[in-house]
Amino acid sequence: MNKKLENLAKLPSFTTTQAVRLGISKRMLSYYVQKGELNRIARGVYCSTDYQSTQSDYHWEDLAIAASNINGGIICLTSALVYYGLTDEVMRNFWIAVHYNNSKAKFPMTNIVRMRNIKLGVQEVEMSGIKVKIFDVERTIVDSFRLLSFETAMKALKLYLQGATGKPDFNKMSQYIRELRASKVSGYIRALTV
Repeated sequence: MNKKLENLAKLPSFTTTQAVRLGISKRMLSYYVQKGELNRIARGVYCSTDYQSTQSDYHWEDLAIAASNINGGIICLTSALVYYGLTDEVMRNFWIAVHYNNSKAKFPMTNIVRMRNIKLGVQEVEMSGIKVKIFDVERTIVDSFRLLSFETAMKALKLYLQGATGKPDFNKMSQYIRELRASKVSGYIRALTV
């Protein structure tokens, strides 16, 4: 394999743009895919067939690769609930939020959710050595009531109120409920904390 490409092959994934910057042509990438030395994960996203994660949280690697390769992508909804331990659902697809006018966002096995208020509650975490953006716990729960099933959202709220992710932050939750216009969530919180 090309020496320049060997450096990229040590990463969990890399893009065509990264390869071209190092002087590796698109044709060369196609050659290595056909040869079986690279996998094409998605359009313009590759990884080495020999890559093995050295991270202890390697089970988050596919989610991190998806989130980091979607322009402006933020982990949300079911994917975020699984990450925070607020659901027992299996993450069959990745849930990634993007700005509502980002019509080009797509990635295999990913549910793209277009949202208007995309900056509220965003934090950066490291998953399998990859820095990604994810909505915080409170934003995730409010969004769950807005966009997921009632049962999933209620279970997440109950676990949150029981302290599954630390001490509940009612001020932050109230702010998000106001800004996202999800007033019904306040009633559920009152019912569970009385």
